[in-house]
Amino acid sequence: MESGAMTVSRREFHRMSMAVVAGLAATGGAPTVAAEGAPGGLASGAGSPMEPSGGQPPAGSSPSIKDFDYQIKYQRAFEAVLWNMPAIAIYSFRRAAFENLGVKDNDIISYSAPATPKLEAITANSTTPYITAFTDLRKGPVVLEVPAAGAEGSVYGQVVDAWQFTIADVGPSGLDKGKGAKFLFTAPGYKGAVPKHYLHVASPSYRIALAFRSVRAPGKSATDAYRYAQRLRMYYLSEAESPPKQRFIDPISERYPTLPYFDERHFDDMHAIMSVEPVNPQDKIMMGMLTSLGIQKGKPFAPDDVTKKAMRQAAIDAWFYLQYWYDHFPREKLFWPDRHYASLLQGDENKRFTFVYDDRIDLINRAAEYFWCTYMPQVLGADPATQYLMALADSNGNLLEAGKLYKLDVPAQMPVKQFWALTVYDRATNAFIYSESNRTTLSSYDLDTMKRNADGGVTLYVGPRAPAGLESNWIPTSGKRPLPAMRLYGPTAALNNKTFRLADFQLAS
Repeated sequence: MESGAMTVSRREFHRMSMAVVAGLAATGGAPTVAAEGAPGGLASGAGSPMEPSGGQPPAGSSPSIKDFDYQIKYQRAFEAVLWNMPAIAIYSFRRAAFENLGVKDNDIISYSAPATPKLEAITANSTTPYITAFTDLRKGPVVLEVPAAGAEGSVYGQVVDAWQFTIADVGPSGLDKGKGAKFLFTAPGYKGAVPKHYLHVASPSYRIALAFRSVRAPGKSATDAYRYAQRLRMYYLSEAESPPKQRFIDPISERYPTLPYFDERHFDDMHAIMSVEPVNPQDKIMMGMLTSLGIQKGKPFAPDDVTKKAMRQAAIDAWFYLQYWYDHFPREKLFWPDRHYASLLQGDENKRFTFVYDDRIDLINRAAEYFWCTYMPQVLGADPATQYLMALADSNGNLLEAGKLYKLDVPAQMPVKQFWALTVYDRATNAFIYSESNRTTLSSYDLDTMKRNADGGVTLYVGPRAPAGLESNWIPTSGKRPLPAMRLYGPTAALNNKTFRLADFQLAS
C-alpha cells in the first residue's frame, strides 16, 4: 500500500462492502463507482466484459458470513473436535481419575466388582471387574508387571498412547501371551539402556494409559477376579531395585465421570493434551489452525468471549453431527446385511484403529469410532476374541426410541465359548443408564434367575417398565433412548463367519 493510502477499520470495511452489495442489487448487478479511498471498490465479477476470467467471485455475489472472526473460529473448532476425538476421550479418563478419585501416576484403579452406572464411561462392560492406570513417561521409563494367566484368573486389555492408539495388547492374546511379563514403557526419543528380561514398548507419547478386564477363571467368582488383579504392579524403572508398595484404588461406590465434555471445556482438555505431547507430522496443519483458538504449546490458554462462544457451539454441533451419523449408519457396515446390528469395533481399511493412511487421515470415521468406543485392540483380527454387536434399529428398520418397550429372543445355544451379555446404554452418552435398580446388563451368568422359554432360550426386555411377571428378564431405560449391545466372549466360528444370525429387537408394546 502507498504511504498516502488510508487505513479502514474492519467494521467500516464491512459497512462499506454491504453498501456496495446493496447498490449492485438496486442496479440489477451493474457496477457502481466505489467511494474514493474505499479498499478495492466493487468488482464487476469474474468473466464480465473487460474483466479477467477469474480472480474474483461472479457478479452479484455477496458474503454469506457477517462475522468472519467468529466463523473461522467456529469452523476450526468444529473440525478440531472431530480430529481430536481419540485423544480427548482417553484424556478424560485421566483428568477424572486425578480430579475426582485422587489418583496419581502409577496408582492402579481396580474395581472390586463389575461396574455400576457410577462408572460414567463410553460403552463399558458390567460383567467383569475393570482395572485402569495412568503414567507420565517424562518422569522416566515405567515398569508394568503382569501376572501369568492360569487357574486363578487372567487379564485382558490394552495400553494406549495419548491418541488412544494401542501400543501393547496384554493377556493371553497379547505381547506377553498370558505367560506373565515385565513390560518397560519408554518415552519418545528414549536413548537409555533397556535391561534384560523386559518387554520393551517405545511409546510415541509421554502420557499413556491402560485398561484391563480381570476375567474370572472357571469356577471362580468376581471377588476372585478382583483379588487376582491385585497381582499387578506399576512403578518407575528407577525404583526397580526396591519398588514402592503398590497403591490400589477401588472406586466401586464413587462416581467416576470419564465422559468427554461437549461444550467449551472440551478445549481446555485439548490444550492440556497439546501442551505436553509431541506433534505428529500429519497433525501440523491442524495445530496451525488451533492457534486461532489460542491453543499453542508453551502458551497459556485464555480465549476471549468470541472464541469461547465459537468453541462452545462447535462442540455442541459436533455431538449432534455424530448422533446424526449413527442415525444414518452406512448399510454396508452392518454386521449382517439383513439385520440392524453394527460391530462396536469399526476398524479402518488396514484393520487398525488409527485411520491414518499414506495419503490422508479419515477424520470422520475415526471420530465416529472413538465417539462410541474406547480401548480398541491394535489389529482387528479375522477371529476376534470378543464381538460386540450394537443394535441400531428394530426388526422393521426403525430407530430405537425412548419410552418404548423392546424384546430380544436369545436362543439357548449362543455361539460363545465363554459367555454372552446384553448391556444397554444411553444413546445420548454411550454410557450406562442410571435407574432405581441400576441394572445395566443381563447375561448367561443370570440364566438361573430368568424366566426361560420352552426351547431353553430367553426373551429379554428393554424399556421403561418391565412386562408383568418378567422383571428378572428386563433392563430398565429410565426414559432414555437405548443403545443395546450384545457382547459375546469367546465367539465361535459360527459367529465370526456370520453363519449364525441373532434376531433383531422387536417392538413389544
